[in-house]
Amino acid sequence: MSRTLLITGASRGIGAEIALQAARADFDICINYANNQEQAEAVASQIRNAGARAMIYQADMAKEAEIVAMFEAVDKELGPLHGLINNAGITGKFCRVDELDHATAQRVMDVNIVGCMMTMREAVKRMSTTHGGKGGVIVNISSVAARLGSPGEYVHYAASKGAVDAMTIGLAKEVAKEGIRVNAILPGIVDTDIHANSGKPNRFAERGALMPMGRGGHPEEIANAVMWLLDDKNTFTNGACIPVSGGV
Repeated sequence: MSRTLLITGASRGIGAEIALQAARADFDICINYANNQEQAEAVASQIRNAGARAMIYQADMAKEAEIVAMFEAVDKELGPLHGLINNAGITGKFCRVDELDHATAQRVMDVNIVGCMMTMREAVKRMSTTHGGKGGVIVNISSVAARLGSPGEYVHYAASKGAVDAMTIGLAKEVAKEGIRVNAILPGIVDTDIHANSGKPNRFAERGALMPMGRGGHPEEIANAVMWLLDDKNTFTNGACIPVSGGV
């Protein structure tokens, strides 16, 4: 029997790879995207070709009303929610703290922290046994930056991901007896377009070569870890923040 999974920021990169692997594991998928409808439609087409149902939904993770409307659309189109993957996130520009403008800091916090909290709120309302749900799984995509601090690049982004880790641990304890498991994956540097979008297109190659394994990661390696957390066999894994970072 298929289960419903909502993945934020799933039109490309890590989110898209999670969606494709989840479709092959008998999940029906809602692909949230911010701007690129064409990319979202392409991922949805691949999901349908894998035999699963798919829908796309544009929503800004910094806007509560859009988040609520997205969950309501999933209720109507795909049915009861089984899982949420909080993958959407932004780095903001690369800069030192003394070069950081308020607008960048605010936007990063609104998307990465407040948006994550609001999506978890809506998921708990649907999955918690206290609210009549049947339980479920939440996986937050954090970053190893939360542990490294990212000096000279984006301390603001690292700080936002530190908050994601704290929210993961707190919510995991809060809903542990309500049938919901909450965990996080902390990727290291991964080969996606987030680097180019943030102004450093060569960052993956340059930084990857400096990693303990001599390379950076790939989206499928992060998705593999997410799928492990989604598996109902892992019913005792809760409140974990797991680095998938090549040893960083």
